[in-house]
Amino acid sequence: MTSEAAPDPLPRTEAEIRAEIAALVDELCKLRSGGPARRFVPGQSPVPYAGRVYDEREVKLAVEASLDFWLTLGPYGKRFERELARIVGVRHATLCNSGSSANLLALSALTSPKLERPLRPGDEVLTVAAGFPTTVNPIIQNGCVPVFVDVEPGTYGPDPQKLADAVSERTRAVMIAHTLGNPFDLDAVTDLCRRRGLYLVEDNCDSLGSLYAGRFTGSFGDLATQSFYPPHHISMGEGGAVLTSNALFRTLVESFRDWGRDCWCESGRDNTCGKRFAWKLGGLPEGYDHKYIYSHVGYNLKPTDIQAAIGVAQLEKLADFGARRRRNWQLLRDGFAPYEDFFELPRATAKADPSWFGFLFLVRETAPFTRLELTRRLEDRKIQTRTLFGGNLTKQPAYEGRQFRVSGSLETSDRVMTQGIFLGVYPGLDDERLRYVLDVLREFMRERART
Repeated sequence: MTSEAAPDPLPRTEAEIRAEIAALVDELCKLRSGGPARRFVPGQSPVPYAGRVYDEREVKLAVEASLDFWLTLGPYGKRFERELARIVGVRHATLCNSGSSANLLALSALTSPKLERPLRPGDEVLTVAAGFPTTVNPIIQNGCVPVFVDVEPGTYGPDPQKLADAVSERTRAVMIAHTLGNPFDLDAVTDLCRRRGLYLVEDNCDSLGSLYAGRFTGSFGDLATQSFYPPHHISMGEGGAVLTSNALFRTLVESFRDWGRDCWCESGRDNTCGKRFAWKLGGLPEGYDHKYIYSHVGYNLKPTDIQAAIGVAQLEKLADFGARRRRNWQLLRDGFAPYEDFFELPRATAKADPSWFGFLFLVRETAPFTRLELTRRLEDRKIQTRTLFGGNLTKQPAYEGRQFRVSGSLETSDRVMTQGIFLGVYPGLDDERLRYVLDVLREFMRERART
């Protein structure tokens, strides 16, 4: 007898292979999401101030983008930009590799000679002293002069009157962050900018999803910036974006992001302008390839399409993340309320509905303990704390010898630097972890009441 060999199996299609990969990713993510490592053990498990929150959706899209092997910014990048712009309520979003780069691009765009009123070296840009350095650094990096004003107690946004008082004949722009998700007084600031002819850059890196008068922050300024670093409202690992409704600003941001080139063709496309070899710019010969004409001293600050794919999945969760941040902040606010004699507690700006980044409070000078003592107790119990970033930035060594101006007193900024502390409210914190934070606080307060 003879036996016939079994026929070779039919080759699988790409779609079938991708489906199997997606199913395996699902299985792996479910395996990782359970088990003892996920259980919270008070005093042993950390309570982070921030962290990534994701599920199989992000991993599947990252794998899908990897399988396409579009390593540079591509289809997912365009999709993310469209969705982000739609959500915030602006016309354009331009992805870049970090929120700090977004700030650099936004401020640099305002220096372009293609503008009627560009920023020039020596021009002043108003900002606040209590904040993050990369809101200020682009001002210095572009040869402009930061003018530091104080913040308001409780909201920790700019004091509108002090901001107005800081304007001089050299002032050309305002660049300020919404502190820890709490919008600054946008009525006052936008009115000042309109009356005095100032550009407004909203640093919205800590505030994606926050509302002011029913409108998303990031949609009020000439330009706004976002960060997608893991602690922020959504994450793609590293990443940022510049938002604007002005087509010229968008073109300028893309130029500075993409080596400073004059060409605005998307990746993989040529001759969008219809005269690729018909330009005469600078000292170049007529007809020089427009793809290699540079109108700005720019950078390469693009992210990858794999990062953008993760961002697409994160954007789908933005509303839920914001709701959980608001809820977590309120739980801490309620838990701290009995101790207002010892703490200056935060409040939302009028007309604002913040999507909070953190719960910031100040230890009063009259309290029977110091910020350092409370910080050590919390950290010893595995509860992460943070100061408000750089505190009073004028005291940071990075700015020693740098040109800047201080307008008025920085009293509140100093108190934020010496007495301020914030706790996390990010979506990964559940009731069990937040109750533990408040239990540790109550224990600490009982001990101090006995001393």
